[in-house]
Amino acid sequence: MSVDLSSFVKAYDVRGVVPDQLDAGVVRALGAAFAEVVVLPEAPAGAAPRAVVGHDMRPSSPELSAAFADGLASRGVDVVLIGLCSTDGLYFASGSLDVPGAMFTASHNPAQYNGIKLCRSGARPVGQDTGLAAVRDLAQSWLDAGRVPDVDGARGEVGEQDLLAEYAAHLRSLVDLSGARPLRVVVDAGNGMAGHTVPAVLGTAAGLPELPLQVEAMYFELDGTFPNHEANPLEPENLRDLQAAVPRAGADLGLAFDGDADRCFVVDEKGDPVSPSAVTAMVARREIAKERAAGREPVVIHNLITSRAVPEIVAEDGGVPVRTRVGHSFIKQRMAEEGAVFGGEHSAHYYFREFWSADTGMLAAMHVLAALAESDLPLSQLAAEYERYVASGEVNSTVEDAAATTERVLAAEQELARSEGRELEVDRLDGLTVSSPARDGHPMWWFNLRASNTEPLLRLNAEGADPDTMAAVRDRVLGLVRGGAR
Repeated sequence: MSVDLSSFVKAYDVRGVVPDQLDAGVVRALGAAFAEVVVLPEAPAGAAPRAVVGHDMRPSSPELSAAFADGLASRGVDVVLIGLCSTDGLYFASGSLDVPGAMFTASHNPAQYNGIKLCRSGARPVGQDTGLAAVRDLAQSWLDAGRVPDVDGARGEVGEQDLLAEYAAHLRSLVDLSGARPLRVVVDAGNGMAGHTVPAVLGTAAGLPELPLQVEAMYFELDGTFPNHEANPLEPENLRDLQAAVPRAGADLGLAFDGDADRCFVVDEKGDPVSPSAVTAMVARREIAKERAAGREPVVIHNLITSRAVPEIVAEDGGVPVRTRVGHSFIKQRMAEEGAVFGGEHSAHYYFREFWSADTGMLAAMHVLAALAESDLPLSQLAAEYERYVASGEVNSTVEDAAATTERVLAAEQELARSEGRELEVDRLDGLTVSSPARDGHPMWWFNLRASNTEPLLRLNAEGADPDTMAAVRDRVLGLVRGGAR
């Protein structure tokens, strides 16, 4: 019985269990379909079609990436295998070689999972609406028929190329840390790909000159079974080891990466997390200054879950903040449309025009290191400037009817506002966002309710001018949401 690709080919990538869903045969079909849908139509006239393939440290990644490459080669595509890399390392390869790419990773998912992140040449994203659905449907038709049909013409060549040193050198060319004041940094790689990339970028493993950084390594051993903790720093329990290690080592800061090292989380010298919104604002300030010095108008993208401090600081520094929906495809699309210099998300994805508008946690980390090195303040004080408000973090609730629950919450909030003489701002860019501006003695607050695309969940994010305001809004909305869930 044929596998159902729609069950694990998601909106933005492929993510499935090995070998129940993903095996060499399935992946080979996906590789051949990727060639037909993306690689061959993009190939320059008169040039041999090419693609680049990389993989993370999961036990199944070498076999699956080789099968995908075989599928590409079967359609006449020359394949560059770059071996172990981070996801932003694959984006670097796609951008610098100007060819489509495939990264084998399941990011922070447990060891039994693997997946594929696809991109067009120049690291442009491939999602459901930009080719992934067509790749899925074509591969599904072949799997249902029991074979990938042969094609006329020569088979593509498969070769290997190590781009780690070039990746590290490119990042260093964007943020120069060579003259920085000495810093001690603890890095928790979570047994993921940061254990491969950090020594190359921040150390001397790729043959680059030594930086004034003393790196304390935690869990740098590449191990796709994640023996120490899940490689998902968005979950607080996965940051605890780093939070304890930073003050114990007398370090200036800590960095934590997820499994494929495209997201970076920051901890200050006290072991307290620095919110991704604060990192977004900190990096935005640096990129804005650089753009204005070059005589360009700086545009910065932020999703609607980031702190209201982000657009405030962007505007104060002479930039243009542009708000967008949650999700990397929306961010990257607006980055291209607006010619934005930088974009940030609450989930610690950071996007740079100088990096083909793709996300790279490593480059964001380097900006934080540079900002700290240029300041006499400890990171806790430096970050406080960007932590203007108090956020709830994402709180999920199971509901039977997300749309009806959302409308009930809105009606209740509007009635409460009328009784208190307040005006609400309401928009539906992504779910429902309700905002109450600071006015007439009322403190600022906002919340967003978004329905999950795959589960019967409503996701709440709230922010307020102070802890009591945030807690009151969060608890009031949760009461409305969960009161109707039974």
